[in-house]
Amino acid sequence: MTTTQQAGGASPVDFETFGDYGDFRRKQASAPNPEFVRPAYPFQGRITADGSSGYPAVPGRYHLYISWACPWAQRSAIVRELVGLEDVISLSALDPVRDGRGWAFREGPGHSLDPVNGFALLREAYDATEPGYDGHISVPVLWDRETSRIVSNNFPDITIDLGTQFTAWSNGTDLYPAALRPEIDAINATVYETVNNGVYRAGMATAQAAYHDAVTRIFATLDELEQRLAGRRYLLGESLTEADVRLWVTLARFDAVYYSHFKANLRRLTDYPRLWAYARDLYSRPAFRDTTNFDHIKRHYYMTHSHINPSRIVPDGPLINWDALY
Repeated sequence: MTTTQQAGGASPVDFETFGDYGDFRRKQASAPNPEFVRPAYPFQGRITADGSSGYPAVPGRYHLYISWACPWAQRSAIVRELVGLEDVISLSALDPVRDGRGWAFREGPGHSLDPVNGFALLREAYDATEPGYDGHISVPVLWDRETSRIVSNNFPDITIDLGTQFTAWSNGTDLYPAALRPEIDAINATVYETVNNGVYRAGMATAQAAYHDAVTRIFATLDELEQRLAGRRYLLGESLTEADVRLWVTLARFDAVYYSHFKANLRRLTDYPRLWAYARDLYSRPAFRDTTNFDHIKRHYYMTHSHINPSRIVPDGPLINWDALY
């Protein structure tokens, strides 16, 4: 038995032995970069209804490895539930707290051992797909049981494929309607650059100018979205779309984590009347509520980023009433 594995999954989190998760920083160029650079997502297979990609949409073939803490991973869980694929694509969650070994399978509240392969570490899925893989280990991972390899860890593609290629087994919900795709894509591009990834650019910045630029762009976009929601329920009107899912996962974490931990603190989500009402409206839907675990979210960020929070103390607050009428 090694210190990496024990019967029933990975051994407990051990920062003293394994250090902090930080492979993504070591893989960047040696010259210091004051701006956060998101690592590459190298596995970009696509699922297609007709199987032309090599990965046909087949019930029971695919499994999602996620973390409830990760916004990119939560998006896939939300879409899976919104379109009714819970019995078509299985899902399991990892321990939200990472040491130097990265994402790990442990039994605990809201997370479990690996039900598909018996892996102790998610790294093993990457190594099974590309032997000797030494890059960034991320969630979500879409796993193919038939070929025993990762189909994709490219989070933008995963939700699109879940929402569009499994229509034979879905409940008919269309989050990416053809007529709205240009507008959805345009909103998604702006929200990703300035909000979804913008909070990371603020929180991970190592120079004042880089931080200031990121924060300025975050709140410029939030101000625009506040105005956009005047007189409409969702970002594109009365229909829930992929764009709402992508924005919401950042809004859900904003006051609990990004405002304080990432210093995105010009305003809180709760300071925006329309955005706050919009966020609570979405939270009232089971697909958003069921996939939101604030305990995992807070422990992941505050305990994993020791370069930001060396004490690893997880704050008790803030106290936010997500069930308030919107």
